[in-house]
Amino acid sequence: MKIISAKEVTKIFSSFTAVDKLSFELRKGECFGLLGPNGAGKSTFIGMLYGVNSISSGNLEVFEMNPKSQARKVKQRMGVVTQDNALDDSLTVIENMMIYASFLGVPKKEREKRIKDLLDFMNLSHKANAPIRFLSGGMKRRLVFVRSLLGDPELLVLDEPTTGLDPAVRHLLWGKVRDLKAKGKTILLTTHYMHEAEILCDRILVMNKGKSVAEGSPSELIQKYCPGYVAVYDQIEKNESVKKFGEKHNFLIQEDRSGIYLRAPKFEDLLKMQEETKTFAAQLRPANLEDVFLQLTGQELTADA
Repeated sequence: MKIISAKEVTKIFSSFTAVDKLSFELRKGECFGLLGPNGAGKSTFIGMLYGVNSISSGNLEVFEMNPKSQARKVKQRMGVVTQDNALDDSLTVIENMMIYASFLGVPKKEREKRIKDLLDFMNLSHKANAPIRFLSGGMKRRLVFVRSLLGDPELLVLDEPTTGLDPAVRHLLWGKVRDLKAKGKTILLTTHYMHEAEILCDRILVMNKGKSVAEGSPSELIQKYCPGYVAVYDQIEKNESVKKFGEKHNFLIQEDRSGIYLRAPKFEDLLKMQEETKTFAAQLRPANLEDVFLQLTGQELTADA
């Protein structure tokens, strides 16, 4: 079953094209990543999903409905973890959630139990009566997850859900996203953390300047655009020998303010380079989704090894 079907969806603001002929399908039960740099059109597209932004051209369906003309019906089946928490600091956790549950039309007799179950799920039951202003940033983000799940949505839209969180909270939320997927939820994720997308998403679409530039599973994209292994060196004088070795053996070489990156087809090639140049990389690793992202959006690692 198709949860989202986008066919050449375009959004133009005055003379600026924010989304340019975007096409993809999100199938029931999968986690789909929508990635791209700031200004790529991700937030504009998400706004179109629940009727905030209208479509300039193309066709967009959510649950086989028009999200603009049937916005209410679409929203009833969708939960959104927004970038901003937008919680009322003057109220307690339970008071906030009771208000949102009423907005969503959750039956009165079910509200308290549903909120309690979701607070338990997000490890927040001990904060039920705490004022919002006393919660940590990580607790507030978890509470936004609770809010998004109050209506028991079929589709969960996670718009940069872990931005600014420490690694422990981020890993906790990753586990919760996996749990939700195991329970049958369909998930659309936007994130600037490539590792997050790599471990959570079944498929990924990379956007740049409003357009789709690649689509596939994380492993498919890595194999297609950035196969091989990467050595990362700090910028030090000894790296001249590293660069010469890389040039001689036709490694991809990229240098920027963060250091020098070399990509080789085999891990053994990088070990040999270290041995012959008597230098040791800060990192030796397989190519990852971040390398793909940077290549496709016109930045670092822009050619195949």
